[in-house]
Amino acid sequence: MAWKLFSRKKPSGFDKNLKAARDAGGGETLPVQDTRAAIEELSQVVKNDPEAVEIYLALGSLYRSQGEIERAIQIRNSLIVRPGLEREFKARALFELGRDFRRGGFLDRAEKAFQEARSYGQDPSVIHHEMARLAAERGAYELAAESYGQLGLPLPQAHYLVRLAMDFFEEGGDSQAHRALRHAIRAYPGAVEAWLEQLNRSYMAGNARKVADIMRDALNQVAPELRFVLLEGLTQTLNKAKRELGQPLGDDSPWTKVCSDEAIAEALLPVLQGQEPDVLLLSYGAMFMLRVGDIENAKIWLEKALVLRPSFWLARLELFELSKDDQTLTPFYKEQLSFFMSRAREVRRFYCGRCGLKRDQIFFNCPRCRSWHSIAFRTDFSQ
Repeated sequence: MAWKLFSRKKPSGFDKNLKAARDAGGGETLPVQDTRAAIEELSQVVKNDPEAVEIYLALGSLYRSQGEIERAIQIRNSLIVRPGLEREFKARALFELGRDFRRGGFLDRAEKAFQEARSYGQDPSVIHHEMARLAAERGAYELAAESYGQLGLPLPQAHYLVRLAMDFFEEGGDSQAHRALRHAIRAYPGAVEAWLEQLNRSYMAGNARKVADIMRDALNQVAPELRFVLLEGLTQTLNKAKRELGQPLGDDSPWTKVCSDEAIAEALLPVLQGQEPDVLLLSYGAMFMLRVGDIENAKIWLEKALVLRPSFWLARLELFELSKDDQTLTPFYKEQLSFFMSRAREVRRFYCGRCGLKRDQIFFNCPRCRSWHSIAFRTDFSQ
């Protein structure tokens, strides 16, 4: 069946809104344009030209990107049952229906829709990619890793091997877990999550020397802009251990053998000192020093960080905190200062370099735009 796009004059901004709709169907990113305006405009076009299959598909993708899954599914189904619809468009409608179901959490229905799309001629590679995502969302991490490896995507392959390793650790399969971590690093040497899991496990085993060796190797393999994730992730584990050790622990607790803060600082600081000067490495090194009460050297490292980047707000905040007791302040001023300092510490330090999402915890896959390893540290308030 021949189909026409539309013959009426395109309104101003139409091409941009159509691009927004098509991008919304891309799977990995959400549109950054005003999707509500795009939905309204494309809805008018569809009313004037109900044969515009391309617009129907685009409109459904926009509804999905806005979380209106039922409306997206309704649009796909209206296309699928349309008499005489060409196989190409039926395949695309079924494929997008599968994405709608996956976004809505109907994973079995999504798998069925993808299989039907394949039978109508949808590109097998994109089907394979969606099936890999389905496996990941079901928690079938071994299958997800295998699928991403077959697709030639080593980064998500490594990520799901790490998730598999974490499951093995939970079940007591330590040898299988370590094997999965090694496999992850072979697949993608820059897999920061794999190196971090190795660091955490060595720390929990009480092996500070091994923590240092892994950190040294990791700093050489991980992209420079992601190295802070290693230190932040390890710091979060140290903080969790401190909280756990403050509670009664059973004999089977994983926290009974952890390294002391002194052992970690002694092992890691020479490793950090051996790197090229870096703002974040200096900052985290100072934090390790503060954990063991080495205030004077911590100040020196923070000052070095500010020499490299005077606008680095966190180093300034820590230096101010360390020096405030040397100042003569009125009780009122101290109270106000404490308030603003506590609020400053609540600033979300991490953001996605692709979509700008801000978080106070590290992430490997952006929760909003689904981009991999896009996390960055907000060294400047403007970021």
